[in-house]
Amino acid sequence: MQRKAYVSGVAALLAALLAGCTGSSDDGGATDDSNPGGSGTATTAAEPGRYRTLPEPCSAVGQDTLDSLLPGIQQIADEEQRETAYAGEPALTYDNDRKVGCRWKVESMSATDHLYVDFERVVSYDNAVSDDSQAEQLFATRQTAADLPEPIASESSPSASSSPSSTSSPSSTPSESADSPASPGSSGSPEDGSSTNPTSTASATPTELQPRVLDDLGDEAFLDDALSSSGSTAKQRTVTVAFRTSNVIVTIEYEEQPATVGVVPDSKEMQDRARNLASRLADSLAE
Repeated sequence: MQRKAYVSGVAALLAALLAGCTGSSDDGGATDDSNPGGSGTATTAAEPGRYRTLPEPCSAVGQDTLDSLLPGIQQIADEEQRETAYAGEPALTYDNDRKVGCRWKVESMSATDHLYVDFERVVSYDNAVSDDSQAEQLFATRQTAADLPEPIASESSPSASSSPSSTSSPSSTPSESADSPASPGSSGSPEDGSSTNPTSTASATPTELQPRVLDDLGDEAFLDDALSSSGSTAKQRTVTVAFRTSNVIVTIEYEEQPATVGVVPDSKEMQDRARNLASRLADSLAE
């Protein structure tokens, strides 16, 4: 009789253990239900951008290019000061993998020239948005902020040629002073690299020089051209060229202020030089 009771106790213990295992299985099922869809519905992360690093900005602009954009740099007599001017000044940044820049400033007897080059690598932190798409959105925001004017109809169009005012009224674009006297030192000679630009012509019209979208640079690009309106001092012109290649946005700011009041920096020459630099930077990124 005692042995029979012992067997019954073992059977009861096994039954309890089996019940416990069944409960664990139920708990596991609840855990699985908290992740509906399982691995079969996992979303695929968006493609990363082409660029994982950025170039060294102060070395990205060659000496010959600096000679053309900063005419006074070759006039610096002191060799050490001239080398310092060529070297540029790195922009303060807290993440060299994401944003870098370099600036140059050269003063001469005729004008003061500034050049700033900025590289920004855009990274998306949303798995559903690629780095390229994030960069495209950011670039669109900056282009909108530039407030580029609507393209002006060509003067060769029938409506323009038939209108008496089309030849008598000057354009009111921001670059209308392109035909004004250029600042001394802005020669526009082939040495400045402008002849390599496909849009460089002997006589560009104000319409061709207005701020605009560029279709021959990177994935997308635009150019802005602004002339300061201060009447008591020499006017300063700022030409900005920005372009995007994959997930990298490059911005070039080129400024010139003549030393003589009444002298206006030449729009065409400054645009050609800035675009030539932008083209070189785009080519170097593509390598």
